[in-house]
Amino acid sequence: MAAADALAGLHATEPATVHLAAWARVPGTTVGAVEDALYRRRDLVKQTAMRQTLFAWPRSLLPAVLGGPSARVADSIGRRVARDLESSGVTTDGGGWLGAAADEVVDALGTAELTAPELRAALPHLDVTIDRSPGTKWGASVPVLPQVLWVLTARGRVVRAGNAGHWRLSKPRYATAEAWFGEVPAPLDGRAAHAEIIGRWLRAFGPGTEDDLRWWLGGTLGTVRAALGDLGAVPVGLDGTDDVGWLLPDDLDPVDAPDPWAALLPTLDPTVMGWRGRGSYLGGHGPALVDTAGNAGTTAWWDGRVVGCWVQGEDARVRIGLLDRLPAAARRALDAEAERLTTWLDGVRVTTLYVSPAMREAAG
Repeated sequence: MAAADALAGLHATEPATVHLAAWARVPGTTVGAVEDALYRRRDLVKQTAMRQTLFAWPRSLLPAVLGGPSARVADSIGRRVARDLESSGVTTDGGGWLGAAADEVVDALGTAELTAPELRAALPHLDVTIDRSPGTKWGASVPVLPQVLWVLTARGRVVRAGNAGHWRLSKPRYATAEAWFGEVPAPLDGRAAHAEIIGRWLRAFGPGTEDDLRWWLGGTLGTVRAALGDLGAVPVGLDGTDDVGWLLPDDLDPVDAPDPWAALLPTLDPTVMGWRGRGSYLGGHGPALVDTAGNAGTTAWWDGRVVGCWVQGEDARVRIGLLDRLPAAARRALDAEAERLTTWLDGVRVTTLYVSPAMREAAG
């Protein structure tokens, strides 16, 4: 899909973000077209990647994703689950238990698509709990099988296949990569994979700083610098700061300013989440729109700046919550986008876990 390719993936932690991010950018996009790309043509694939976050990727980019950020995530999660298995008394060999359980899940899936509860029913001996972060405010007892699935999907052995619920809900079915794709994409080696991913980021979001890249990638500064060198990235100045930004060597020409534009973007939209430093487009509105972990709620944009958010009422109509005083033309353009989105949603109310202070105030 064009939007996912242009933006180096679409955030998919909340399923509706994929559909709404595509709606905002691709004229004529329908829910059916996004579902078709995800589940029938399968040229858009949900894959755990940067910062242990779910993204929807163009299938053509999977070798780089699997060899780079997903491999890093799989190693990190695998080590954590192995430790939790041992500290919870499930086994004295967490790595061995996890490896054997992963093989059993792959065998149980075969050529089928199964949900996590169906897999737990099919493999009752794996339906055990582990203690996560005991003694802390985040501590909890959690079932281990979803953790096994997390490792398997990060490794690329298993994929999120169909969805057992409404498009705005996350009820994934799982399938083996062989069953879903026919031919499993071979991962790139780590260095080449990171260069490809960071190159896509620079094309979509550059110029950006090393700190932006390190945050977005969830990787190390060394990984970022190696990729910038491999890409021949060029340092550039950033207006209003002493920071150094980076661009691809064939992307240095000045860009003409577009005509004023309005946009309504969803929770965790890839543009809002593209940089760590967001002052150029959030201004002083960051605390109203983004939580302390960096997760953004819905945003309303006018001419390259975030000027508010959007919410839905009980009647499912989209309403704008402004944080800035705007000229009448800007307000009319945003109201037109709200009406267009209301029509597109056709009575569907999209819920979110990431409700910003601005959204709460706009909802009344």
